[in-house]
Amino acid sequence: MITNDRRPKRYPPPEFPPRRTALFARTPPAIFPPILGLLGLAGAVRLALGRMGWDQGLADLLAGVAVALWLFATVAYLAKVARRPGVVAEDLRVLPGRSGLAAMSMGGMVTAGLVSAYSTPVSAVLLLASLAGQAVLAGVLVRLLLGLSPEARLVNPTLHLSVVGFIVAAPAALALGWGWLAEALFWAMLPVAVVIWGLSLRQFARSVPPAPLRPLLAIHLAPAALLSSVATLLAWPEFGVGFAALGLAYAVLLLAAGRWVTQAGVTPMWGAFTFPLAALSTALLLAGGIWFWPGLAFSVVGLGLIPAILWWVLKRWPGGKLAAVTNAAEA
Repeated sequence: MITNDRRPKRYPPPEFPPRRTALFARTPPAIFPPILGLLGLAGAVRLALGRMGWDQGLADLLAGVAVALWLFATVAYLAKVARRPGVVAEDLRVLPGRSGLAAMSMGGMVTAGLVSAYSTPVSAVLLLASLAGQAVLAGVLVRLLLGLSPEARLVNPTLHLSVVGFIVAAPAALALGWGWLAEALFWAMLPVAVVIWGLSLRQFARSVPPAPLRPLLAIHLAPAALLSSVATLLAWPEFGVGFAALGLAYAVLLLAAGRWVTQAGVTPMWGAFTFPLAALSTALLLAGGIWFWPGLAFSVVGLGLIPAILWWVLKRWPGGKLAAVTNAAEA
């Protein structure tokens, strides 16, 4: 006999006391982009002070704080992954998680470069581990994207971090004497960056990104700056100056459209401003000559802006507010 049961569904009774989230079980990947920005800023300040012949105490302090923050945040996220490895794929489904996880492995590459002057073995192990982590994340992301609908596979600036982010390892590779690796990364990442720029430009011409996602447009600056730095370090000045000019031109364009880009107000997406700013500062400082002074100016701006954004993001980590806003997965 068929009956029509109109009784409401039974839901489990509320837990009392309320269930507490396990330690680090909801670590949000959104903490990593501004930490990456601070790591890059430490390198830029070290370079600027060295070129001016000044004491590098401030740069060493920044580097120590940035490396400690990256290490703590990475341990926190790995603790989350240890509880449930599936959270990685879940975090990669959303843009804050996608950019954050790439920034985590890229931060390891920058850290490898910062510590190379103190311990070559530690730097080498960290660099290789970070490259392996970046490769795994890129592979999981590609597999995830292939399973999504065409609308969900639209090109966005975070692809630069996931796919072109390997170029961040080149300066550390040069510091370790692995010039072959730096050259291979440069030539491998250059066409990928150009393709993403081209696809993004075509997509931008068709549809303007919504206000909350506009800060991500700053990420397009990072590959130009990084390619410039690597080219300069490899003694290819034409490439170095060319990409530095491209990055500076795009930075001026972003500044001119600043009100439009920041229309949504301060959000965790502002972390996307930090590491491109640090990367551009480094590229211009390395280029030298007339490029040194804009690089120095951007470094000074970074000293104020990057720590401010980092603090704004990190203070929302405890209590789960940042995880909720960025849709971070829970282990």
